[in-house]
Amino acid sequence: MKNKLGYRLLWERVRNGDEQAFFDLYAALFNELVNFGIRTCGDADLASEATDEIFVTIWEKRDRLDRVENVQAYLITFLKRKILRLLEKQHKIQTALRHVKAEDDWIEIPYEEFIIKVQTNEWIQIRLKEALEKLSFRQKQLIHLKFFEGYSYEKIAETTQMTVKTAYNTLYDALKVLRQELKDL
Repeated sequence: MKNKLGYRLLWERVRNGDEQAFFDLYAALFNELVNFGIRTCGDADLASEATDEIFVTIWEKRDRLDRVENVQAYLITFLKRKILRLLEKQHKIQTALRHVKAEDDWIEIPYEEFIIKVQTNEWIQIRLKEALEKLSFRQKQLIHLKFFEGYSYEKIAETTQMTVKTAYNTLYDALKVLRQELKDL
């Protein structure tokens, strides 16, 4: 489905909560968006991550989405902005980590900063990516909300329309999988 009308129809169905339309739109545009992202930032992992994040945001905010005439153009603009925010976030984190190393200050850092610090090693980054691939879409979404957006369990439950207990259990299961996959690092 490579026509504007087809994408617009899928978009309208997504706005109405049609999960299959969401997955169809994702499948139809994912590669195109990732390729655009790679041309924009030169980093395949970042482009893929940003593309996943914009689709997660679309699904989370589906009931508040506006009508869109050109879905491809809208998503490309959304992707550009997301990539810029991720690059800015990476720069800030790298700067902070350099300051910590420069001060030779061994402090206890939060789990999410530890993950980012560990990712600087290419081998570990590959292993982490492989471990994350073993998670379900929902588990990846909750990992992102908890550790990268800093949401509380209550906010995660509200955002994803699940109970706090379900959010906690899903995140616990995801972390258990990650620990198991990364235990020998």
